[in-house]
Amino acid sequence: MITISVHSWSKGLPLKPVIKWAGGKSQLIAQFLPLFPSKVNFLVEPFFGGGAVFFHLNPQKAIIADKNEELMNFYRVVRDDPDQLIADIKRHVNTKEYYYQVRSLDPSQMTDVERASRFLYLNKFAYNGLWRVNSRGQHNVPYGYYKNRRLVDEENLYRISATLRKARILCGDFSLALEETEPGMFVYLDPPYHPLSETAKFTSYTAAPFGAEEQLRLAQAFHNLDKQGCRVMLSNSDTPFTRELYRGYDLVEVTARRSINCKAEGRGLITELVIRNY
Repeated sequence: MITISVHSWSKGLPLKPVIKWAGGKSQLIAQFLPLFPSKVNFLVEPFFGGGAVFFHLNPQKAIIADKNEELMNFYRVVRDDPDQLIADIKRHVNTKEYYYQVRSLDPSQMTDVERASRFLYLNKFAYNGLWRVNSRGQHNVPYGYYKNRRLVDEENLYRISATLRKARILCGDFSLALEETEPGMFVYLDPPYHPLSETAKFTSYTAAPFGAEEQLRLAQAFHNLDKQGCRVMLSNSDTPFTRELYRGYDLVEVTARRSINCKAEGRGLITELVIRNY
């Protein structure tokens, strides 16, 4: 059941992603503006993550998906029950002991609202704002020692909730969302990136890896969407492997700042690719 609350938020303000997500696109939106289609009525986004593209475009309809169960449960609760979520969030405290207590909880034994509240708390107070899991799917990021971090912007959360009501929310492999594409839809693909080197890997959003075979499967899906008549835009690392996979399409270089390296000196500027079929 959807709970709709009346709030006097400021209309016209840009929507801000609720969570920090490795590979999030907030910093790249300005560079993406000339690359987006001139009009987007229906957006399909199978690697949703922090949702910066969706929240910026604010389409009339959308299908959004991700393989991370905790992430997509969070968005469903934000959409359907923001009042209960905010009420539950207010019980959290910012201490090291409490953080590890919450991290140790089994989300499968919690209600959807409690799971969503736990997810947001861990995302905000984990070191460097990371969501990372081990091979058993357990969150394993240490406490971040943030003293004055705000857990939730309630006004923005309600606006996000209203926007998410225009979207179907799925959880699963990227192919799940692509089963329902039709000609003319805009599909934005933002997979875990092909590593620049063996030491540069960060694909632990879920317990399942996203390696070269998955990149090849995604490239085939890109080709199929192109043939279907969809407008397709994809982000990935600038490597010879990526360039070869999408040879013949429009390749645009954009500049991004690494944000998940544990060392500040490892967060420099890098070049990424945006691949389009239009």
